[in-house]
Parts: sequence; C-alpha cells; structure tokens
Amino acid sequence: MQKLIFEEKIYTYQIDFVGHVSNIVYIQWLEHGRMHMLEKMGYPVDNLAANDGVMPVLTETCISYKIPLYLNNKAKIEMWVSKLNNASAIMEFRIYNEKGGARRRSKKACSLTGRPNARQEYQKISGRSLKSF
Repeated sequence: MQKLIFEEKIYTYQIDFVGHVSNIVYIQWLEHGRMHMLEKMGYPVDNLAANDGVMPVLTETCISYKIPLYLNNKAKIEMWVSKLNNASAIMEFRIYNEKGGARRRSKKACSLTGRPNARQEYQKISGRSLKSF
C-alpha cells in the first residue's frame, strides 16, 4: 500500500523534563497520521461519523523508541496501512529526524471501527467500497 509522508514541527511545549520530545507527542502524531490517511482515502472522519454512523476507534498502540528527538529536530513521518481486515486496519509508522538519516522511532497502531462487519456494513450502506489512496 502507498505511503503517506508528512512532517511535524517540534514545539517547546512538547519537550519533557528530560529535554526530548514527550512520549505522548508521538501518540498525537500517530493520530494526525491516521486522520490524514483517512482523508487521503476519501473518508474524512467527520463524514464517516455524520453520514454513515461509522467511527474509527483506536484499540492498540505499540511504540518502539529508538533515539530521542529534540527541539531542534523536525519529525518526518511515514505511514502506511500494512493490513486491512473486515473491521480493523494495522497502520505502521516510521519517524525520522529532518535529515532523513537513521530511523529515530518505529510505531505501529491498530485501528478498529467498533463493529464486527463494519467494512461490509459501510459498503452496503454507502454504496462505496473502502479503497486505498
């Protein structure tokens, strides 16, 4: 599946007391990526919820921290859907510093719509198939 690539600036309020980007910021970046990905696929979350009664729910997040990012870095984020099931998707992420050098972080998130056959239900109700971008 195609990769989505975007950048995030690092702000002073995202730095923890140790001097590097706080762990919670990476979770926020995963959510930003998930929202971007759904929009690129033609399914903005607000439309899914309002029009179709489907709301993606984050069920699991697994993060392997490799090397910290600091205030003077920019985060380059790559994400892709590595597995698409009937009611869930596995989204994987890699976060690099602005130089694009060695991998700084590796992330994996699992998103679930909350209904066992949500993919088929969505296709049936909306007449649209879930597609990759």
